[in-house]
Amino acid sequence: MSQKATTQKDRAERLKALHKLDKPLVIPNPYDRGTARLLEGLGFDALASSSAGYAYSIGTLDNRVGRDAMLAHIAEIVEATPLPVNADLENGWGDAPEAVAETIRLGIAAGLAGGSIEDMTPDRSLYPIDMAKARIEAAAEVAHGGEVSFVLTARAENYLVGDRNLSAVIERLQA
Repeated sequence: MSQKATTQKDRAERLKALHKLDKPLVIPNPYDRGTARLLEGLGFDALASSSAGYAYSIGTLDNRVGRDAMLAHIAEIVEATPLPVNADLENGWGDAPEAVAETIRLGIAAGLAGGSIEDMTPDRSLYPIDMAKARIEAAAEVAHGGEVSFVLTARAENYLVGDRNLSAVIERLQA
């Protein structure tokens, strides 16, 4: 049974608590307000956005929706339900750490409880490990520096770009 949070701070704390349970956390991806409410009614504990799902639903490709449009879509999902929402924030819509930090600021302003940042560019190449680390450090400073303890997920996209070297994946995750 889902436990509903009332404030953004409550939602973020709830999302963090859900990650600490001794069972898998299943977070479905609504594609609009109606499916957000439907999934809430089915008893899910949290929701997540899908950048690809939204892009395809408006007739474009993943990584082709701008930050403002994606955040407006995410805000609609957040407003539709009291459940915590975690967002696929792609690569943060910019290469520079400052761009990623701004995306986290804007995500928090949109009401998100959490979000993920890819270490892959829109053209599907990996950022050098030092750059990937600097981008996540900038995001973490914003994510954990305010009233809301935003749940930040740093993604390692090696397998998506064809790099099956598990040691390289682990190195990126530990950086």
